[in-house]
Amino acid sequence: MYGDATNWNEDEYREAILKEREIQTRTVFRTAWAPPVPARIPNPDAFVVASSDGTLAFHSLNSLVSQSASFGYSKGQDVMVAEPERVVRAHDGPAYDVKFYGEDEDALLLSCGDDGRVRGWRWKEFAESEASLHLEENHAKPLIELTNPQHKGPWGALSPMPEINAISVDPQSGSVFTAAGDSCAYCWDVESGKIKMTFKGHSDYLHTVVSRSSASQILTGSEDGTARIWDCQTGKCIRVIGSQDKKSRLRISSMALDGSESWLVCGQGKSLALWNLPASECVSTISIPAHVQDVMFDEKQILTVGAEPLLRRFDLNGALLSQIHCAPCSVFSISMHPAGVVAVGGYGGLVDVISQFGSHLSTFRSSSL
Repeated sequence: MYGDATNWNEDEYREAILKEREIQTRTVFRTAWAPPVPARIPNPDAFVVASSDGTLAFHSLNSLVSQSASFGYSKGQDVMVAEPERVVRAHDGPAYDVKFYGEDEDALLLSCGDDGRVRGWRWKEFAESEASLHLEENHAKPLIELTNPQHKGPWGALSPMPEINAISVDPQSGSVFTAAGDSCAYCWDVESGKIKMTFKGHSDYLHTVVSRSSASQILTGSEDGTARIWDCQTGKCIRVIGSQDKKSRLRISSMALDGSESWLVCGQGKSLALWNLPASECVSTISIPAHVQDVMFDEKQILTVGAEPLLRRFDLNGALLSQIHCAPCSVFSISMHPAGVVAVGGYGGLVDVISQFGSHLSTFRSSSL
């Protein structure tokens, strides 16, 4: 017996199939926990996901946990597709990074992407809006928009717009720092939206930038295999970390400073290098089976993820303390709430939220516009 095709809609069917495929091939490049309002340390809830489709999606952990109750977590099991609380198409092309500027009700949500722009929204307005923040042209009007400079070539021709791969913030100086695809880092004034300083010296595009506000410095990591420390007052490079031999170089894919800003960890190829900055000394190198894609400190421990479905934790001597299986087969981002809850994101549009005890609170694919 044949089914009734009277109400069959071929266009809707095709659109549903394409959307499902798009969701499964999306990549989450960054997750970030939102600052609490008012500023204190409550239970973790709100976090933002930046994806390869150019969207920023705000999710509520409490809502996700209740939805996840019927799914559970096990290797190879299907995961739910979660509708975000709010979503904005922030960039034309992938959104690579997202950061919060400030810690109170006036905090700004900043993102950067392949279109060479940093855009910012007031977090409170973003979180409390009653609808998805997209206009007819698929963009919400940002409060802040910073655009990478284009370089002039022969006969006045302009270069393509270089992408922005990472951002770092320093609210004390009113600055946002960007790591760009033109081998430069930039310091932007948040109030005026103007470039205050350009940091030139790398020979290839930048993957990461970290602000070291206690010393008025930034640190950058590049495809050229070096990390550099820059003086924010003069714009000059004061130290180069890593090999400058083009034959043996491996890109610096990620960097992180500890709370004292005395220890630096760099992800380079399949290893982590731990540096004591006051002593200008590499104190340990940690080998990892897969390429490192993100790294962070948790007090005196190092958390790292990469091109494998694992979250690893090391002590400062390089001893492996734990490893937890994650949903994405390749993990690009790790972020931690002050309460110890971790969110990782990666290939397949997958996000895994893991408690401080190692249990999986929620595993989901973030839906889009």
